[in-house]
Amino acid sequence: MSPKDFSFLDAARRRQPWGALALVMLSGLAIMRNGVGFESGPPQPTAAARTVARPIGPAPSRATGLEPLAFAPASRIRIPAIQVEAPLLDVGLDDNGWIAAPPPQDANLAGWYQNGIAPGMRGTAVVVGHVDNMAGPAVFYGLGSLRRGQHIEVERYDGRVAVFEIYGVEVYAKNDFPGVAVYGDTGEPELRVITCGGGYSRAHGYDGNVVVFARMVGSR
Repeated sequence: MSPKDFSFLDAARRRQPWGALALVMLSGLAIMRNGVGFESGPPQPTAAARTVARPIGPAPSRATGLEPLAFAPASRIRIPAIQVEAPLLDVGLDDNGWIAAPPPQDANLAGWYQNGIAPGMRGTAVVVGHVDNMAGPAVFYGLGSLRRGQHIEVERYDGRVAVFEIYGVEVYAKNDFPGVAVYGDTGEPELRVITCGGGYSRAHGYDGNVVVFARMVGSR
């Protein structure tokens, strides 16, 4: 997608982006049901191997003069602390009402939920990606090791970069996923980055989701 394609995007989606996400929020379902899995057991991010949440600290305050950005699709995500530099694929919902994960074959690919908030807008943008695939660790393998105060950058197709500061990392059980707490609008430009985590079994995949909470602190 290029900047000239913006005018063809559904204007209603920009005004009311949460209609589709309500399917997930109301059912309390997690983002992605299962990791791809391995015959002999997959690797896991060490800080996310158990579905035990770390306390979420207070979100950083908006920097003086910082204003939310206008709508523009997301194109790329960078997380320097875990050496992530990955393109973003637009994703929607699958047939069961889950946010669709990007194709697992490309280990270095993440997905932006295009029917929701664009990163940098007021509201909560959502980015998802696999923790592993059949070949080994994938784009968000290290997500559970992130810490408060580290930064995430999201490039947009309008040429802007939204910079977010992490203020929490949680691991939620899939059968008790707090959709409203994760996706809800805080009134500020926020970002959630989500992958699979927690315990793993061949029969059921991962039993949890790693969720990184971040708030925009700058743009360029």
